[in-house]
Amino acid sequence: MPFLTPAAGVGGLQKQTMPNTSQRGQIMPESPIRKLAPLAEKAKARGVKVYHLNIGQPDIKTPKVALDAIRNIDREILEYSPSDGFKSLRLKLAEYYRSFNIDVAFDDIIITTGGSEAVSFAFMSCLDPGDEIIVPEPAYANYTAFAIGAGAVVRPVVSSIDDGFALPPIEQFEELITPRTKGILICNPNNPTGYLYTRKEMNLIRDLVKKYDLYLFSDEVYREFCYTGAPYISAFHLDSIEDNVILIDSVSKRYSECGIRIGALVTKNKDVRKTVMKFCQARLSPPLIGQIAAEASMGTPKEYMMEVYDEYVERRKFLIDGLNRIPGVYSPIPMGAFYTTARLPIDDSDKFCAWCLSDFEYEGCTVMMAPATGFYTEDGLGKNEVRIAYVLNKEDLKHALVVLGKALEAYNAK
Repeated sequence: MPFLTPAAGVGGLQKQTMPNTSQRGQIMPESPIRKLAPLAEKAKARGVKVYHLNIGQPDIKTPKVALDAIRNIDREILEYSPSDGFKSLRLKLAEYYRSFNIDVAFDDIIITTGGSEAVSFAFMSCLDPGDEIIVPEPAYANYTAFAIGAGAVVRPVVSSIDDGFALPPIEQFEELITPRTKGILICNPNNPTGYLYTRKEMNLIRDLVKKYDLYLFSDEVYREFCYTGAPYISAFHLDSIEDNVILIDSVSKRYSECGIRIGALVTKNKDVRKTVMKFCQARLSPPLIGQIAAEASMGTPKEYMMEVYDEYVERRKFLIDGLNRIPGVYSPIPMGAFYTTARLPIDDSDKFCAWCLSDFEYEGCTVMMAPATGFYTEDGLGKNEVRIAYVLNKEDLKHALVVLGKALEAYNAK
């Protein structure tokens, strides 16, 4: 209902319109991963079983040491933590990184409220409104959202499903560089494609970063999940750009504890850390209980990590083989993370994914996927692609593949 206010000089009442929302909010994209959630909830309310292939929420159990740490909290006050996180957690993280030949000290590490806050704080600390970052796409959709929040502009370099989403030619990156270019953002292993950048590709990125003195924002939250047998290459393994690197990390996927919201921003650049800390102080502190669980998780037995790794290897093979047996479907073999971006014989992935939830079921089941249009900046791309997360057990994946095949038959028969 509109507000009624006295009309100037009339003595009556006039309608007052509501103020507009911000331009920033109006251009902020919806998440392709979560925007269809209301349709999924309606499907469930109708009694339909929904196979969630849309979101990177593993069904693997959180390590017992983390759950025990939460159950056994003996604090009498749940207090603020330091704005950069508990030193004890940062010390353990530094030790963990050294096991991957990433040589950082505990005070190079700032604990954040999930990896998302690490990206957001990195952008706000390093980019001014109008500054540009170059991002290989398809890319994690929230990068664009965080860039909009910082007033920055994403300049995409588009990779192709036909070559497995390999890094586009480095010349395409260089063509986009302007006086406003401040950085390159990569996700390695990649979300949403599962692509794993090679040493050669990483060196090409390094050379460009060094040549133009750019920041390299490197999201490495899936480092445990590399399936090639080749050594994992971190941005911190690259020579001569130590102060340019800002590493993004999270415990969410590593230990299947997405809900504790603990991530990290790691950089040797003192000026960046000092600036990031201002934003950390403004939000006070990262989650206390999350840090308790994360620190305990650092003691997770190696057997747990090996079992989780082996499980994802099996799920990957099962899913990719199953997808490529469905007529008209193609998925390259992802070499990292637990996602694949697949091409489907459809006209519009947004419509198809919504239709699966609102109008389709097979034997009381349907599938929820993320339309790939949301992982590209340019309109029109990803119209026949979806991101699928293989975070369900193989029995559920088996049923989900059958349902997907039936859905494609029904959709294309309309």
